[in-house]
Amino acid sequence: MIPRETIDRIHAAAKIEEVVSDYVTLRKRGANLIGLCPFHNEKTGSFTVSPSKGIYKCFGCGASGHAIKFIMEIEQCSFVEAVKQLGKKYHIEVEEREMTAEEQQRQDNRESMFVVNDFANKWFQQQLWDTQEGQAIGLSYFRERGLRDDIIRKYQLGYSPEKGNPLAKELQKQGFKEEFITNNVDTKIGVGVVGKSEDGRLYDRFRDRVIFPIFTVSGKPVAFAGRILKKKDNVGKYVNSPDSIIYSKTNELYGLFQAKQSIARADMCYLVEGQMDVISMHQSGIENVVASGGTALTKPQIWLIKRFTSNITVLYDGDAAGIHAALRGIDMFLEAGFNVKVVLLPDGEDPDSFAQSHDSTEFIRYIEEHQTDFIRFKSALLSKAAGDDPFKRAELIKDITASIAIIPDIITRQVYIKDSAERLHMSEQVLTKEVINLRKKKMAEAAKEEKPVEAPVRQDDVQPEKRSVPDAVEPQNGLAANYYNLMQLVVRYGERPIEVDGEMYTIGEVIIWTLENDEIQPPVPVYQTMMDEYKAHCKDEGFKAEHFFTFHPDPAVSSMAIDMIAERYQFVKTENDVRLGELVTQLLFEIKLTVVNTQIADLEQGLKDAQEKGDVQRQFELLKHQPELLAMRNELCKVLGNRVINV
Repeated sequence: MIPRETIDRIHAAAKIEEVVSDYVTLRKRGANLIGLCPFHNEKTGSFTVSPSKGIYKCFGCGASGHAIKFIMEIEQCSFVEAVKQLGKKYHIEVEEREMTAEEQQRQDNRESMFVVNDFANKWFQQQLWDTQEGQAIGLSYFRERGLRDDIIRKYQLGYSPEKGNPLAKELQKQGFKEEFITNNVDTKIGVGVVGKSEDGRLYDRFRDRVIFPIFTVSGKPVAFAGRILKKKDNVGKYVNSPDSIIYSKTNELYGLFQAKQSIARADMCYLVEGQMDVISMHQSGIENVVASGGTALTKPQIWLIKRFTSNITVLYDGDAAGIHAALRGIDMFLEAGFNVKVVLLPDGEDPDSFAQSHDSTEFIRYIEEHQTDFIRFKSALLSKAAGDDPFKRAELIKDITASIAIIPDIITRQVYIKDSAERLHMSEQVLTKEVINLRKKKMAEAAKEEKPVEAPVRQDDVQPEKRSVPDAVEPQNGLAANYYNLMQLVVRYGERPIEVDGEMYTIGEVIIWTLENDEIQPPVPVYQTMMDEYKAHCKDEGFKAEHFFTFHPDPAVSSMAIDMIAERYQFVKTENDVRLGELVTQLLFEIKLTVVNTQIADLEQGLKDAQEKGDVQRQFELLKHQPELLAMRNELCKVLGNRVINV
């Protein structure tokens, strides 16, 4: 078990804005920071970080928490792993805790696989730099491609020898289990740096190849791509790590770890296809560049980029294959709300070769002079293909309007409609009508299917818990709202003293004692937990309710507390102790009134049922209680200044 003192030290040291900024681009908004939520797809930032409170809160999907919980959700790791990661970041030693057998197994599997990858990554680099074969073949290849040694080291490039299975032998010698160095396609356990033949022999998956390690956003080696240097029959140019519980090729972008800070600073990302494209552009001075890894672009990859910028320029070869590659993914980018540009390089050039022959100033000048937005690019390209054929032109117009229709911003859509109408020699009204019809059709289909928002699948195929965001609460909205408002007072001001009948009590004591004395049961279990925790710790030295509940180890308690102190849901806005005392009294009377109104409604329904059944005895019993309840309601209404109901 990690001592509470250690957890408190980490909470105190970890600045939420620093932790979140490693994964999300934040901008200043008043006293807080705001960005795009990393836990669900959104086009307008609703993810708020409060440095003063030490919390984050998404007003879109409801995700909330403190620094430790953020790391748990973004890295899909255990509490202990998150604490250790932050402890390392802030130089705080963390002791281990006992976990359940299932937690321990899951953590062991993940950690073992990352350790294997880390060992293999260092081994590949050692083979490149420290062996005769690696220097003669691998290092020579990189240098011939024009890479400097410092860039080779920065991207941690490596080499795997041609003959035998030296990596497999070394891993076994070091004591790594076979299940973690190979890969089980069913359980996705194992990183697959070693393959296993049908007869049970182990072989090096990446043998006779130069190695490009792939890193997570936080910098962990999660997979490898190996490029063969000698052309062989029936052998692919690239071999990639298989999917596993720590890696899915559709969820990662090559070079993002090295580029994320540059992307955020420039508020711009360049997207290319291959690893060498990224490395050569980085070496030329253009560092805000990532690659899709030669596979079709996916939505999770798009939303990875969206964390850091909404501006993207796609660079592809100028040949036919490059043109078609540029067309793929156009709608996904537009639908995600990106400002998208495309640049086709001169025929015969790719980003790698162009970067080798031009410095960053020349490269950027070429981009600025030749980039065009995706709609214009698509329109020009398809217009050329359609020629004067009326049927092809009709298909062209439908294709263009389909792309415009998925753009989320109405102003941007209208600009594109106007521009496309001029370029296609079409009526602007006709295009507008078609776009409206397409959007209506899409919304109808979405409503029919009722599918949840698609979000990037993180490692382990485990999603952060999604909670619906509570509505703004008002006293007249029922028992749940009454309880929420009272517990919000406990969280925000629980230790504050107020006077009751000449005696001094804390706000938390008054609220909890009254609720329990009147036997008003909490509508959700987490409120009972919070009440029990308050009673157990309110006398602790230095107790501050807001800090205690916000950083509580129970995630349900912590999440509820963060909801209650988040500004958008802050029902209580006063800091004045006298006003707080008045508010406590008012809210307690209001919850009592809600309970009495509920009892009256139940009694009236009981009378109705008894009348229908002809149960005179039951009617008589219920009528005995009616005057008392009505009197209680009238008295409470008088206190609250409401209209007295005479029955």
